[in-house]
Amino acid sequence: MREIVLDTETTGLEPESGHRICEIAALELLNHVPTGRLFHRYVNPERPMPPEALAIHGLTEEFLAQHPRFEVIAEELLLFVANDRLVIHNAGFDIAFINAELARIGRAAMIIEFEDTLALARKRYPGAPASLDALCRRFAVDNSVRDKHGARRDCELLAAVYLELIGGRQPGLDLTASILTEGHGAILERPARPPRAFPPSAAELALHRAFLGKLKAPLWLVAG
Repeated sequence: MREIVLDTETTGLEPESGHRICEIAALELLNHVPTGRLFHRYVNPERPMPPEALAIHGLTEEFLAQHPRFEVIAEELLLFVANDRLVIHNAGFDIAFINAELARIGRAAMIIEFEDTLALARKRYPGAPASLDALCRRFAVDNSVRDKHGARRDCELLAAVYLELIGGRQPGLDLTASILTEGHGAILERPARPPRAFPPSAAELALHRAFLGKLKAPLWLVAG
C-alpha cells in the first residue's frame, strides 16, 4: 500500500484571504515505511510574508523570490501524489491551501482519500496534547532540530509519528515480502526441498538393540 505524507508551509492561515503556499513536501510510504522518495519544493508565493508567518517557518520574501511559482511545480506534485492516500497532520488546512492554489491556475481540486493524524491522535489519546511536537515527545521521536517549522522536516517527523499511531513497526504483524524495499532488507522465497534421510549405521543399530534388551516389558510389546 502506497501512502504520501504531506505538509505545507504558508504565508498565513486562510487561503480565502489570499494567503499562499510557500513550501511543500511529500514523502512516500510503502506499507507505512518510508522508501526514501521525496518531493520537496520551495514556492514563490507572489506576495509579502507577514511577520507572524516568518516567525514560524523563517522563509523570507527574498529567499522565496528565487524559487518557482506554484503553477510551475503543480504537475510534478500531482504526478508524485498520484491517487494514493495522503497522511497529513490537520489535513483540512493543507488540502484547502493546495486546492486554492490549483483553483488559481485553473486546475481541478485534488480529491483523494486521506488520514488526518491530528484526528487520529485525538481519538487515540482523548484530552492529551496532539500537536506534532507533543506526539514526538510521546513516542520519543527526536525533534530537536525542529526550531522552526519546515515542510520536509515535518514530513519526516510525521512519518515516524504516524507509524507509532497505527501500532508501531509491525501493525497487525503483517510481514510480507511486498512491504520491504531496497535498503530495508528482503524476504526471499526459497523453493521447498524434500526431507533428507539420515539412515542409522550398523553400529548404531547394534547399540539400539542392546539398549532395548535392557528394558523390562516395554509398552509396545505388552499385549493390549
